[in-house]
Amino acid sequence: MSESKRLAGEKAIEFVEDGMVVGVGTGSTVAFFIDALGRIRDRIAGAVSSSEQSTERLHRHGIEVLDLNAAGPLPLYVDGADECDPHRRLIKGGGAALTREKIIAQASTRFVCIIDPAKQVDVLGRFPLPIEVIPMARSLVAREVLARTGGQPVWREGVVTDNGNWVLDVHGLRIVDPVALEAELNQIPGVVAVGLFARRPADVVIVGGEPPLVLR
Repeated sequence: MSESKRLAGEKAIEFVEDGMVVGVGTGSTVAFFIDALGRIRDRIAGAVSSSEQSTERLHRHGIEVLDLNAAGPLPLYVDGADECDPHRRLIKGGGAALTREKIIAQASTRFVCIIDPAKQVDVLGRFPLPIEVIPMARSLVAREVLARTGGQPVWREGVVTDNGNWVLDVHGLRIVDPVALEAELNQIPGVVAVGLFARRPADVVIVGGEPPLVLR
């Protein structure tokens, strides 16, 4: 599987143009993209990172990491996913970086998602849906999610996001309308971000393989 991830990560380099500030996601597949980006670091103007983990890896490759407020709109964002449906809608947040990932995706003109074949599904929900919550609202949000969806929220104990918040993973969902569910869950007080990337899906999905499959 790591070979599929490597092939997807390296294929995404084809979308990087000279002088770009590149948005960079988080996770094991993205790590291969960062390594490939390091080989062309002199061609880019820098990166905007979605996590402390990715920032450290970018720095190790000598890539300058910029603040999104200073960088402004980005031409390209490259990130992985925990699930991807045929409409390029995603579940993300297994690495607990969903809020910053969602912000950078929204700030980017093109969102390229890199995955291995196991992440492809017909209907989202087999992977538990992460929700980042304000700590004091954990129980409130869990009750609301259970009442609204029937899914089973489980606190990811011991995990604190880079924003200082907690994560609930919602099990047992079959998400037939990701856009509507994303909008509904976003309205619950205490929810910081929902790991559904449906209102702003990926523009391109690269599925690792020999050769990689590019879905638009």
